[in-house]
Amino acid sequence: MVPTHRSDRALLGPSRPGRHRHYRVRPPPLQPPKPPLPPNRPPQNPKFPPHPPLHPLNPPTTLSIHPTPHLTLHNSPNSQSLPNSFHLVAEHELNNNPWAHTDADTPTAFATVYALPCAKWAVALRLHTMVCDRTTAVELLRELCGEEMGAGGEFRGKDEVNLGIEKLVPSGKGSKALWARGLDLVGYSLNSFRFCNLPFRDCESERSSAVVRLRLSAEETLRLLSECKARGIKLCGPMGAAGMMAAHTSKQLPEHQWEKYAIVTLVDCRASLDPPLHPYNFGFYHSAILNTHDVCGGSTEFWDLANRCYTSFNNAMNSNKHFTDMDDLNLLMCKAIDNPGLTPSSSLRTSFMAVFEDSVIDNSSESAASQELGLLDYIGCSSVHGVGPSIAVFDTIRDGALDCACVYPTPLHSREQMEELIQNMKKILIQGSCDS
Repeated sequence: MVPTHRSDRALLGPSRPGRHRHYRVRPPPLQPPKPPLPPNRPPQNPKFPPHPPLHPLNPPTTLSIHPTPHLTLHNSPNSQSLPNSFHLVAEHELNNNPWAHTDADTPTAFATVYALPCAKWAVALRLHTMVCDRTTAVELLRELCGEEMGAGGEFRGKDEVNLGIEKLVPSGKGSKALWARGLDLVGYSLNSFRFCNLPFRDCESERSSAVVRLRLSAEETLRLLSECKARGIKLCGPMGAAGMMAAHTSKQLPEHQWEKYAIVTLVDCRASLDPPLHPYNFGFYHSAILNTHDVCGGSTEFWDLANRCYTSFNNAMNSNKHFTDMDDLNLLMCKAIDNPGLTPSSSLRTSFMAVFEDSVIDNSSESAASQELGLLDYIGCSSVHGVGPSIAVFDTIRDGALDCACVYPTPLHSREQMEELIQNMKKILIQGSCDS
């Protein structure tokens, strides 16, 4: 599962060089009439509302741009490639956690501007998951790129503050008998001992999050999506299947040996809440569904496994398990944080992989706003070195081509290990689409 109390990031890399050492950043457009982000992390006290309003800043804030600090990347000598400077900044931001040892007055959002080589800039937005899930991060990115500007230069949305997801679950959909809740808790706990993981490289050292990109061409993506459409499944099915098959292959096990993997699928619940919310309703409104699947190297067929992945997820959704099991999974994650020894090798790994039900669709690169900004690249993801999966896949279909930011905890897993896994996933996805 993707960890709580971490942060989502939207990172931009415009190519247009800045002419001044200072830029004026105006926060009000990212506030009302949009639902405002709370300026500070509220203390653990029920007297404080979960989402206090954010008042516009006046005058506009000035950010000083300095050369990128001395950032070092612990890269294995066997790694296939050394990340570029933008990738390096992204990983640095993923592991910069101002909320770890501070009080309730810490802001919920931070912005940093980096000077990169070749007269390029990188803008990093770091937000607490209390106010930012992937949908919120995507909406913020679109606003920054000028895609959601309405008439008169104002953003869409209502000037209101939303409740937490637990308060918006439709009546009757989140209820579960006490005995059923206890049975599910026992089931989740016992089944977790049967889950298989990637081999752990270093369980003792302090951990951080790192990123490997998985990219397909537009033609390869079109074939993959066409196969998904023909089978009536979403991309999360083949992504999970490719990950499990690549993990099984990487262990070089006998073909007849079966392994059980846990896949967490994250669901944006906004549309099914009461009342329904929109993408511009900022906050954390994702829930998780955990499913397990058996994989055998010699007899597991890719599209059969992809169908199983999506069908089991869809059946769980139809049974409202994204609502009924929300408290169960949250409780188990909290127990894992308090008692790391309950997880394999005290790794805090609660599943093998996390994927999203729906991909982000972005066709903005040719837009006038993106052209004016000189936008070259961006990464949107969250850290996973707390409690979570071995790999979290943040997938985007950008101008028709699949682009995934695959985040993993290091040195629990090495970069060369994850590069090999991602390359195998890519081969399985391409081969599966061509063979059908």
